[in-house]
Amino acid sequence: MAIQNYQHSTAERLMRYVQIDTQSDPSSPTQPSTEKQKDLSRVLVEELHAIGIHDAELDEHGYVYATIPATINEQVPVICFCAHVDTAPDCSGAGVKPILHRNYDGAPITLPDDPSVVITTDKHPYLKQRIGDDIITASGTTLLGADDKAGVAIIMDLAQYLLAHPEVPHGKIRILFTPDEEVGRGVNAVDMKRLGADFGYTLDGGERGHLEGENFSADAAVVTFNGISAHPGYAKGKMVNAMKVAGLFLSKLPLGEWCPESTSGSEGFVHPVSVSGELEQAKVSFIVRDFETAQLAVHEERLKTLAAEAVAAFPGSSFDMSVQEQYRNMKEILVHHPQVMAHAEEAYKRAGLQAEQISIRGGTDGSRLSFMGMPCPNIFTGEMGIHSKQEYVSVQDMNLAVSICVHLAQVWAGK
Repeated sequence: MAIQNYQHSTAERLMRYVQIDTQSDPSSPTQPSTEKQKDLSRVLVEELHAIGIHDAELDEHGYVYATIPATINEQVPVICFCAHVDTAPDCSGAGVKPILHRNYDGAPITLPDDPSVVITTDKHPYLKQRIGDDIITASGTTLLGADDKAGVAIIMDLAQYLLAHPEVPHGKIRILFTPDEEVGRGVNAVDMKRLGADFGYTLDGGERGHLEGENFSADAAVVTFNGISAHPGYAKGKMVNAMKVAGLFLSKLPLGEWCPESTSGSEGFVHPVSVSGELEQAKVSFIVRDFETAQLAVHEERLKTLAAEAVAAFPGSSFDMSVQEQYRNMKEILVHHPQVMAHAEEAYKRAGLQAEQISIRGGTDGSRLSFMGMPCPNIFTGEMGIHSKQEYVSVQDMNLAVSICVHLAQVWAGK
């Protein structure tokens, strides 16, 4: 059941947090990738101090660590709730103007600062399920930033509730707010010893009831083609244009399978994300994804075969391919700790929901954290239409996620 007789702060918090620009930058080599992410993190530390969490701290890498003290004497596992403060580089996060649409009636939501941006139940079927809820959107010129400031607001509201209700039995709880999740570096510098948690849960999921314990395994691959330079006026029989080799290679990638636009469910894919080049050298960068880690090597070998075919058509050219591991399927860790998902399912049940286990066709901080020693599935927040101007979130979804976290803390305490 939901928390009774409690005035949630999730909506108010989210609407404040999204007005702080925290967009991360994939091209930046720094940690965090943008200093402005710390603007929100500093606010969070101040607010945690204000509600009585005196050990809340922000480190130089942009991580916020904090503790909700135990209310029981028994020794139970330390659990962590985690969310990321950054927003995606895909769409502007500067000057966000959040709008609260109370008691949503199902009609199209036209955003005032750009009336061409209209959120409808046709394009967003989940929104139809949220008729009657209070819906938060941006104003039409930016994303909202509910991904993942909804998760941040949920954890902050959870902390506020538990500090105000010491009668709720739970063990020690750690809070972790991370930067740079959207650029794949969310836990690069997290101090796991400092965090000191046994198990964790990220608050970064979508639809109500979803519980995510599986995600893509991921590699990054770069195929580099080498050509031969010559003066274009005297190039016959000498020049080999690396850009043309790369173009032939790209033309060999299938359109009806093996790509994001034609795969779904449990299917993996290979996706070119950038191309750069000159006469002598051209590079094609890929992301490689599959739920079965062993299949990544299969996909990469197929890429090599296609590259070799392209090079064969241009005598004198050559190629090489580099692969870098990005993250792995958290399921590989969670299967060894079944209580982590089982306790979450029990918490959902106590909150009046049937957990629906789904697979993430993407990554999450929880994946990396799982392999760093803290098994960590993902709980819903209600954030939808993410990375776009049509992003929205249900206040009731956020509040229900708070209730689930309260129940989850009690489940881990054996209460």
